[in-house]
Amino acid sequence: MSKHFLALVLAVGAATSVQAGDIDGLARTCNNCHGVNGVSAGPSMPSIGGLSEAYLKNIMMEWKSGARASATMTRLIKGYSDDQIADLAKYFGSKTWAPVVQKTSADVLKKGKDVTERCETCHGDTGSKPDDELTPKLNGQWAKYLELELMKYRDDGFKMVHKKMSKNARKMDEADVATSAAFFGAQSK
Repeated sequence: MSKHFLALVLAVGAATSVQAGDIDGLARTCNNCHGVNGVSAGPSMPSIGGLSEAYLKNIMMEWKSGARASATMTRLIKGYSDDQIADLAKYFGSKTWAPVVQKTSADVLKKGKDVTERCETCHGDTGSKPDDELTPKLNGQWAKYLELELMKYRDDGFKMVHKKMSKNARKMDEADVATSAAFFGAQSK
């Protein structure tokens, strides 16, 4: 049995046994993948603690409705009520964002600054200052995760809701995807 499948089974089982209103118990089901307080041990699993409550609720509702695709989250989130989703978003949104700063070369940082210029309008110049509550922080997010998400946005066949993000991701050269992900992953602030 694969490690990811076992984590999925444990999370679903735990989620169904958690009593309504037990947000700590419900949030513990997320720790298997997203880490304690939503700080992931990475590299392909995002940190979620400290992202805005509005963003977290929105993305979970997109998965639940099927508007947005995710191999794992679409299946998991369908078992949660709208109230549980709201409680989880509030819980993880109340945590402090803890960037997991990853090292990269000076060349990648320089080139990353150039290739992420169009990202600045929504995420800020280092990914730490989103322009609204529905836009996630990128600074110190796992670079591998960011790269995987950008590739989803570039794929016409993958369900991703945010049209502006899809358009901008598709304008990037494929070689710049990893560079931009490494740039944001290396940002502390």
